[in-house]
Amino acid sequence: MRKVSKTILVTGGAGYIGSHVCIALLDAGLDVVVVDNLSNSNKASLERVQSICGRSLVFRHADIRNEEVIYDILRACGVTAVIHLAGLKAVGDSNVRPMTYYENNVLGTMRLVSAMKRAKVKTLVFSSSATVYGIPRYLPLDEKHPLGPTNPYGRTKLFIEEMLKDLYRSDDDWRIGNLRYFNPVGAHESGLVGEDPLGVPNNLLPFVAQVAIGRREKLLIWGNDYDTPDGTGIRDFIHVVDLASGHLSALRHLRQPGVLTVNLGTGNGSSVLEVIRTFEAVSGRSVPYEIGARRAGDVAICYADPTLAKQALCWKSTRSLKQMCADHWRWQLQNPNGYPGTELKVRGVVQACLPSRLSVRS
Repeated sequence: MRKVSKTILVTGGAGYIGSHVCIALLDAGLDVVVVDNLSNSNKASLERVQSICGRSLVFRHADIRNEEVIYDILRACGVTAVIHLAGLKAVGDSNVRPMTYYENNVLGTMRLVSAMKRAKVKTLVFSSSATVYGIPRYLPLDEKHPLGPTNPYGRTKLFIEEMLKDLYRSDDDWRIGNLRYFNPVGAHESGLVGEDPLGVPNNLLPFVAQVAIGRREKLLIWGNDYDTPDGTGIRDFIHVVDLASGHLSALRHLRQPGVLTVNLGTGNGSSVLEVIRTFEAVSGRSVPYEIGARRAGDVAICYADPTLAKQALCWKSTRSLKQMCADHWRWQLQNPNGYPGTELKVRGVVQACLPSRLSVRS
């Protein structure tokens, strides 16, 4: 096994997934530098990360689109590898503001990679998404499944994957891992770090938790007439701590130059109603909901084939749906309004409870 690079730059490291990745890296004895523009995150998450790990990290308030600043950080901090999580991530919003997504995600990655090349840092783990697959033609989804994202967010992820392949073809010194996430949920077991969406959440579990704690009145489930056991859509939910460990495994197993693309999922699907019932069981709270009509574009079932990740990275998910819900509930109880300084959300009827198509967040 190739030794993990010592100093890791984590772009978007103050976000939901990024903060958990930082914990995994620090716990593994690595040095961490975080770059985040805090547009959809909170610096308080990094203070808590350091408290959990008993180690410090370096934080730089910066944007990946600023190539000169990123280059200076890479050089000054002695960075030897990058985990790239920064980017806009909401499927619905990407349909409204596509050019903003292309600028932030695609152009931002181009500037980051250019800075890395100048600094001679050629190990990169990229946060991709299962949205690159589009509408499933067969299940489970493996890495050979045809690609066809159906929204601008997913297309930015696919374009970046293709861009990184071209980068390697032009310079075969690069070590690149493309990690296709399914649906991250849960929180760190301490309850100190978790998902704190700004504004209306885009993901199922934060909605459920906010209803359970009384911040929102009820859920609206988009359809209960799918060809599934309970009629609601099924998705592959993965604990964020398992997801974070996948990044560390990717760093460890990028043994030689090349591009490795793998799914990070559990290989199992859970329905919307199953998530709600599990959350009610672990929280002891009722989660009221209403059934609405199907949402255009949603598919009945989506889940990963994680075989390649197990073979190539020696990685697999280990945490159950029950643990995902229990950890998220602990986070919600200890942080009813999110991190300090997060604007309070207005209570009301939730309008999105099923991840859109293969909607996953990075």
